[in-house]
Amino acid sequence: MTTDRVRVFPGTYRDSLLLLSATRAMRDGSGVGFATAAMASPATLAELTGKGFAAAELAGADANALVLAVSADDGQAAAEALDRGWAVLFAAREAGAGQGQPGRPAPRTIAAAADRLPEANVAVVSVPGPYAAMAAHSALSAGLHVLLFSDNVSLAEEAGLKQRASKLGRLVMGPGAGTSVLGGTGLGFANAVRSGPVGVVAAAGTGAQEAMTLLDRWDIGVSQVIGVGGRDLSAGIGGQMARDAVRALDSDPATSVILLVSKPPDPAAARAVIGASESTPVVAACLGMSAPDGALASVPLASTLEEGAVLVARVLGRPVPDLLAGLPAATGAAARIADGRTAVRGFYTGGTLCYEAQVVLGRLLGPVRSNIPLRPELGLPAPPGAHICLDLGEEEYTRGRPHPMIDPAARREVIQAEAFGPDVAVVLLDVVLGYGSHPDPAGEIAETCADLVAGGAAVVAYVLGTRADPQGFDAQRRTLTGAGAIVTETAAQAARVAAAIAAREPGLAAVMPR
Repeated sequence: MTTDRVRVFPGTYRDSLLLLSATRAMRDGSGVGFATAAMASPATLAELTGKGFAAAELAGADANALVLAVSADDGQAAAEALDRGWAVLFAAREAGAGQGQPGRPAPRTIAAAADRLPEANVAVVSVPGPYAAMAAHSALSAGLHVLLFSDNVSLAEEAGLKQRASKLGRLVMGPGAGTSVLGGTGLGFANAVRSGPVGVVAAAGTGAQEAMTLLDRWDIGVSQVIGVGGRDLSAGIGGQMARDAVRALDSDPATSVILLVSKPPDPAAARAVIGASESTPVVAACLGMSAPDGALASVPLASTLEEGAVLVARVLGRPVPDLLAGLPAATGAAARIADGRTAVRGFYTGGTLCYEAQVVLGRLLGPVRSNIPLRPELGLPAPPGAHICLDLGEEEYTRGRPHPMIDPAARREVIQAEAFGPDVAVVLLDVVLGYGSHPDPAGEIAETCADLVAGGAAVVAYVLGTRADPQGFDAQRRTLTGAGAIVTETAAQAARVAAAIAAREPGLAAVMPR
């Protein structure tokens, strides 16, 4: 028997990042089965009533209200969880309310905030989707670049924002732009990376993180990382902001080479973006795009993020470390797997890494099914025994709960439900470090990894991060290794090792990127 508790705060707005932090704090306690902090949109209310929360307790809550909801083993655990959420959402704000400029109320518009902080040049917009475009336009009117963290912005609104920004000489990074590093400052889900000569333009959040962390670990570094939103290289947007970002980096004396990162792009948009640089060499890591033509004929073109970073290193004349570490362990795991186990199951917190895994596995093993398939016919549901890679950051898995990079509990639940079948040879995982991510993501998944290995499957994992990240890169890798996982040097290498184990062909893992 569980206890459900709800607190509603009418006329109280908190942005999505703070709501995610509050949700994590509420769940981080014994006896809590479910918890969420969210704005009371119709979708949120439907989700809560569907989970059994009483409609009467939610009466009067509308889209302008904040709601905290908890299911726990008893009333005390529920009350303590609600108090933790309240502390994140309210206590810090109240403690700092009188600091800085006594007697001056907090600015209520972007223009007023910009007037108060004239040295600022970027606005981070994280508001509900229906209001996001309006807030971004206000930031542009105030003379600011925009990191548009919000999603649920229509394609037409995005196109209008980016066309206006381009005319104003400003960047709109997003919508759904979770990662940028500008002037050495990380925005959104970013990593602690060293400065260097590579400018990254990314229409993919974890793609940007994989690129910047590989370049950091290879002692190369980045000048800027400009995340432009996952739809920027679609036919509907045409690479508008990516083109402007490439032009900006082309004129940046600190940038010696530009790395373009994208999920499967519209080919015409990709060509336009790559052709926007007049003098700075461009390397394109456009997942699933491999046939150079026209403007791409003289451009190094990679089909994986790993290969993109390798090509950048070669342009700069920098060495690349050994990427084949872990092959003896992979070979041993292949020998242990029972004959009936042939399927790969990938459970990703990073959507771009999920795309990359599909590209690699598809080449080595054949079709891979996914909730974000490379081709529509490879969607779900999947037939028995199919290879499957899931992006657990998609809406069907995050509705009413935090992104799995913030709260790994959701991934554990999916793995326990779907990864222990007798046909599963390999479970493929990513662990994403950096600012905004869970403080110990490897620790949260280690017990499940050990259970999978004990049950007869191999676990192959990749830790995306740098040694300066707060979670501790080497410690995270040791945790996974201690749980029996094979830990690789790149995300693409993890997919190759998984293919080698599933196919009983260790040589598949020994392919170095060209």
